[in-house]
Amino acid sequence: MSMLNDPSMKEIVMDFCSESEQLFPQLTSALEQVEENLSEKKFFEQFGQIIDRIMGAAKSIGAEEIGLFCELGKVIAYKASRIDDQKLLGVVAAVLFDTVDLLTKMINQIKDGGDHSLDGLDTKTFSTRLKWLSEKFKEIEKKEAAKVTAEASAVAAPASGDSLKQNDIDALMASLGL
Repeated sequence: MSMLNDPSMKEIVMDFCSESEQLFPQLTSALEQVEENLSEKKFFEQFGQIIDRIMGAAKSIGAEEIGLFCELGKVIAYKASRIDDQKLLGVVAAVLFDTVDLLTKMINQIKDGGDHSLDGLDTKTFSTRLKWLSEKFKEIEKKEAAKVTAEASAVAAPASGDSLKQNDIDALMASLGL
């Protein structure tokens, strides 16, 4: 039996829901800050740190799908903090607003004693946006890889790797059925 379904753990699960709900305004505030000034990418990092807290707590109570969903949001936010295309950053902010909305619905499902998965939620538009964003991130990754290769050739130094590869986002999307 999962902790989520264990009546003796109900108080812990409800504490998780309450604490997560208290972080939602912080997530939204970080995204609003991004929208006000797209060059302030530190707010994407801030979003990533906050959603990471929810991710860890979700995984600790057995809400694996919520944990994976938060991880997806975290990876997208951190990738956004490394790009300069302001139009794309505006789209990323919109996708992350959608992430907060869906996460809110998932937490509400737990509070209501129902299924906490994405299955019962309308994710078609969100999934389409994620796939589009994934393609844009892949294009940026290819350009960066070509630039790093050219720079490495010019100075004969090995290129340092980016720890947030697009494959990370694709794998998380697949595991969530998106």
